[in-house]
Amino acid sequence: MKQIMLLVLFMVVNSAQAQTNCYNVLFIAVDDLRPELGCYGVEYAQTPNMDNLASTGMLFNKHYVQVATCHSSRLSMLTGRSPGAGRRKPQEGARFMPELFRRSGYHTTCIGKISHSPDGRKFQYNGNGDGEMELPKAWDSLPTPFGPWKRGWGAFFAYADGKHREDGEGHKDLMQFTAEQDSDLPDGMMADTAVETLRNYKDTGERFFLGLGFFKPHLPFVAPKQDWEAFSEVEIPLPSQEKIDSEFWHRSGEFYKYQAPHEKTRPLSLEATQQSRRAYLACVRYTDRQVGKVLDALKDLELEQETIVVLWGDHGWHLGEQEIWGKHSPFERANRSVLIIRTPGMKTAGVKTDAVVESLDLFPTLIDLCRPAFSKTQNKLDGDSLGPLLRTGVSREEDVAISYWNDAISVRDRNHRLVYNKKTKVSKLYDLSVDSDNPIDSAEESPDIVNRLEAAILESSK
Repeated sequence: MKQIMLLVLFMVVNSAQAQTNCYNVLFIAVDDLRPELGCYGVEYAQTPNMDNLASTGMLFNKHYVQVATCHSSRLSMLTGRSPGAGRRKPQEGARFMPELFRRSGYHTTCIGKISHSPDGRKFQYNGNGDGEMELPKAWDSLPTPFGPWKRGWGAFFAYADGKHREDGEGHKDLMQFTAEQDSDLPDGMMADTAVETLRNYKDTGERFFLGLGFFKPHLPFVAPKQDWEAFSEVEIPLPSQEKIDSEFWHRSGEFYKYQAPHEKTRPLSLEATQQSRRAYLACVRYTDRQVGKVLDALKDLELEQETIVVLWGDHGWHLGEQEIWGKHSPFERANRSVLIIRTPGMKTAGVKTDAVVESLDLFPTLIDLCRPAFSKTQNKLDGDSLGPLLRTGVSREEDVAISYWNDAISVRDRNHRLVYNKKTKVSKLYDLSVDSDNPIDSAEESPDIVNRLEAAILESSK
């Protein structure tokens, strides 16, 4: 009798363990990646690997970040907290997404830019700093390769042959396409390191959370020669360069501080515009190839059926639309970014959804899907799990995404974007179903929509 009871107890314990830590996580972040991919309907893009991921996962057409800048967007996603949420008393639990998985028994690895710094350690652009962990208690290992650039920010702002923007030599070219091999540049080196990390995980058999953050297409536009040449005969459409009538329009300071191979007129000439857009697309093509290498390794190592893959862009990017080059705005181009999620054996593979979702939703989604053994968070998560949508393909009730930039709070529903000025208390409403790049303020004609979206701002601050 005692032996039977012990056997039953053993089976119950094993069953409980089987219900937790269900999947590995491969979380791929790409800096400054707007939905300029074939799978998002951009026919002139060359992104077969990300397109293939979309065909085997779920693509989110209307995914929005909380802040259109690297650091704040990533911090909000990693903590699951909205920048507009009210003060709350922190509880005992994990503050960061990878920390929660680490406390659940996962081995966590950071390669590249997952938080703000390019290798998970706190250093200034010039290399000064103590190198403490940017996400305390989150990572078991941080094997980002620096190569000839010697440090993280050097690799982040890299040119070929070990040169970089912060080396004191005045390197500020807007674009460079001279490298011959992928591994001649940091993103290629990181892809190689990620493949080797996956091989090690295959050998150990342990559950893992692998964060892999590619740098490109962030400025400067640097990629191998082949990626620039691939667009030599491609017709790249010109954007509408009509300046938006908004107090939140900006002068693209980050973009214009680089030395361009063309005249830096404002707005750019048509030739310079095409050249800059071509450079961005070349960098995206390079990153796509690195994503493909890692996904191929995941499949070859037979880890695919045990691993959730998330491909996430930390924000969007204006490519000349509205006379803006870069992020840092409350408008559609800066806040809409790439999100593709693939789960093992998903029944909704290949589905493209128009559900409005936020980066805030990723933390609760991975808890829902993976069921980590430790699930307590230091703060209440402000997002909602996308698990039901991933399982059924059926959109949840109408939702909104709220983004923040300086004095602007921007609210997006399926068809509209409201931009509220915290100083003037005035809202502008744009119907994006008509024209997303040249919207006309229709706040006076649509007071009911304005009131509904302003109410969403108040609700989110609770």
